[in-house]
Amino acid sequence: MKKILASLLTASLLVSLSCTVMAETPLEKIQAAGKIKVGTEATYPPYEYLDDNAEMVGCDIWLAKQIAEAIGVELEMVDMGFDGIIPAVASGQIDMGLAAFTVTPERAEVIDFSNQYEVSRQLLIVKAGNASVYADKESLSGLKVGAQLGTIQSNLVESALPDCELFELPTYPELGLETINGNIAGFVVDSAVGESMVAASNGDLEVSEFEFTAEEASFGKAAVLKKESADLLDAVNEVIDRVVEDGSYQAAYDEAVAASGVEEAEE
Repeated sequence: MKKILASLLTASLLVSLSCTVMAETPLEKIQAAGKIKVGTEATYPPYEYLDDNAEMVGCDIWLAKQIAEAIGVELEMVDMGFDGIIPAVASGQIDMGLAAFTVTPERAEVIDFSNQYEVSRQLLIVKAGNASVYADKESLSGLKVGAQLGTIQSNLVESALPDCELFELPTYPELGLETINGNIAGFVVDSAVGESMVAASNGDLEVSEFEFTAEEASFGKAAVLKKESADLLDAVNEVIDRVVEDGSYQAAYDEAVAASGVEEAEE
């Protein structure tokens, strides 16, 4: 009888422990581990880039630090290819992605978006001297227009510039070189990033006079998280709402714009 009772108690304890482990939420797992792993692609100033000391900086990095501090854990930034961040989030390889992600219905099918922390207009960056040459859709017809692989800018080129040939590369510095070398007409990019690249190009790049309409391109930025991460999403949203409302994100954005060499940037 004692053996049977002992067995029952052991089984009950194992079930209880199993349920406790299974009940652990995404936020609880992060807090138990003591750190949050955030994926980014650090070639996109002022959002995320490496400074002169090879340290990851930018307004997205600042935001990641605020989230980690609010949760009470250390921050581990993971620098990776942009098109690999969402799959890494969806598979649980990383806890969150912060890389100036634009909110789209297609992405929302595989991950969850946080509340938006910024809205950015899009620029066409061209070789110096071509700002007025490529000023409308007709002037770009039949030409190659670049965008970073796996980004909303690729979709924008295809939807708003259907008579152009989409040209994709993994990073914007690569697209900048292709533009300077005359291999493509230009590339589409977030305004602050484009202004930063122009400022750092030693006069080789400039902003085209071409403009997308607000309907074509007014993109909200948000963090990306694995689906069914409700408690983590709530914690992230609480931080985002606070820093947007109190103006501290805007201050961090402005500081990152200045530090990355952008003379003037528009959201």
